[in-house]
Amino acid sequence: MAAMSDKATAVQTAPEKKEPNAVKLIAPESIKDRINRTHQEIERRAFEFFEGDGGLFGRELDHWFKAEAELLHPVHVQISEADNVVRVQAEVPGFATKDLEVSVERHRLTITGKKESVEESKKGKTVYKEQCSNEILRVVDVPAEIDAAKATATLKDGILSLSLPKAVQVKEQVQKVEVKAT
Repeated sequence: MAAMSDKATAVQTAPEKKEPNAVKLIAPESIKDRINRTHQEIERRAFEFFEGDGGLFGRELDHWFKAEAELLHPVHVQISEADNVVRVQAEVPGFATKDLEVSVERHRLTITGKKESVEESKKGKTVYKEQCSNEILRVVDVPAEIDAAKATATLKDGILSLSLPKAVQVKEQVQKVEVKAT
């Protein structure tokens, strides 16, 4: 298992501090489980599209992209880089801190989220009930090596803002060593 400075996962939860939308760092394995489950759901739905097309080969990517678009909502990101930090802003409208998980590794950022809503209304003898599930998944390669242990994230007005400090690069010091005869 890598050291915490190599990779970390941030799950947005109700923080212990007074910061209303801070992120708490945890181990990254739970994100990998969610990604695997999402991949299996997309795979299953793509196969359903394949069967619906009569089982003809040649449209696998079309089926995959159609399933992916049906199950996942896009996450638009903006990445900027400064001397010591990479900043990422991701659009996650409608998601609360409890719905999101963020994983930060040396060169990769993963944002996942899942929320479910249920709406029910009654008018006379008619009962109307609608259930909706929204899921997001975005994996981004970041342009610099990140110190994951120092990463921070906040959520405000549907924008997830991440500050990813760059890892301190230790410059190799070359020093000439004189060889002495004994």
